[in-house]
Amino acid sequence: MQELFGTDLSASNHFGAPFPPWAHGAHPGWYFGHFPWLHNGLPCFPGPSCKIMQYFPWALQCPPHPPHFPFPPHHPPPPPPNDGYHQTFSNLTGATQAADYMTYGLVDTVADCKAMCDSVQGCKFVNSYHDVNGKDGSTQLTCSLFTNCHTSADADNKGGQTQPDGSIDFIQNSDGWCKV
Repeated sequence: MQELFGTDLSASNHFGAPFPPWAHGAHPGWYFGHFPWLHNGLPCFPGPSCKIMQYFPWALQCPPHPPHFPFPPHHPPPPPPNDGYHQTFSNLTGATQAADYMTYGLVDTVADCKAMCDSVQGCKFVNSYHDVNGKDGSTQLTCSLFTNCHTSADADNKGGQTQPDGSIDFIQNSDGWCKV
């Protein structure tokens, strides 16, 4: 698998992100979304990788994209269906930092982050946030997965790491979601 993707996408290697986002030298382990060409060097889901990953059941698997239901013009969208998650905090300037860290990657939406959690055995909590200056200029959300639920008390990673270009990263729009 390492020969195919350039990294070990198993649980023992935190699904390609062996260092948590708050650690020096950390890098996302994967990307899940609609713009894989923006993330050269990361295993990107969906795509051809998904078919290959089926042969490695112990590794990170591709989640299905959440359905998108169009609604008629000039009508408000219906309320979203219950997706099985309860929000524990929202719009914080700190990200979850905890010992039960599983992996992290980049996603386009909060729904994509939840879909990744649903595809990783043992995942119970997602923390999505903007890591400003921390992803080589990427506008994608950082999506961290954990085995236990967390509250705002655990969102103490405020950034502050110096980036290769000399900028300092910081956290915005941090949301926590626990599986119910």
